[in-house]
Amino acid sequence: MAESLLRLENLNKSYGLGTPAETQVLHDIQIDISKGEFVALIGPSGSGKSTLLNIIGLLDRPSSGLLYLTGKETSTMSDAELTHLRGAAIGFVFQAHYLLSAFTATENVMIPLMMQKGHADADMRQRAEALLAQVGLEQWKNNMVGNMSGGQQQRVAIARALALNPPLILADEPTGNLDTKSTDAIFELMRKLNVENGTTFLMVTHNMDLAQRCDRIIELVDGRVV
Repeated sequence: MAESLLRLENLNKSYGLGTPAETQVLHDIQIDISKGEFVALIGPSGSGKSTLLNIIGLLDRPSSGLLYLTGKETSTMSDAELTHLRGAAIGFVFQAHYLLSAFTATENVMIPLMMQKGHADADMRQRAEALLAQVGLEQWKNNMVGNMSGGQQQRVAIARALALNPPLILADEPTGNLDTKSTDAIFELMRKLNVENGTTFLMVTHNMDLAQRCDRIIELVDGRVV
């Protein structure tokens, strides 16, 4: 049996706890994702996908239930401990690239490394350039990202997400702003990194064609896994 990377047990999330406006958004979520899987998370708008992704990304806490990441149970962790685990275990790729347009592709990929170490050095630049080569942008490494296409910018964002070599990538509608050709190229790139690096991907998408090309699909409706 494959080793579990991410496990959610009876996870619930409510807002306005103890008030007349209390609203439960997630209900008894049970999810187990193994190392090396490529999983799609689908569901209609308002189903709780964003709330769930924020909790999995350790950006928010559940109201009850347990979340295990890389074998660590997170409910008793301090904010500082959650921040450390998030930095070590999770990379994020968003629909919007959130790149710094005044910086080069290499400099954007270096940002997580500089935040971890506090300064830039030659090893960071070498790591960033190697990642850009891996995502097919070796010739673009010194280009300002503001002068790159949407598909190229998303490749830079993927390289940045891989900078600290996290075991899990959370991809939130990573192809939502791209045309069909770029969508296929970005998905195939993520699949390639999944297979070659063993990186686990959890991808939120409304694109059923992409979802069906993943290892499996988790569907969320009205805050429940169906």
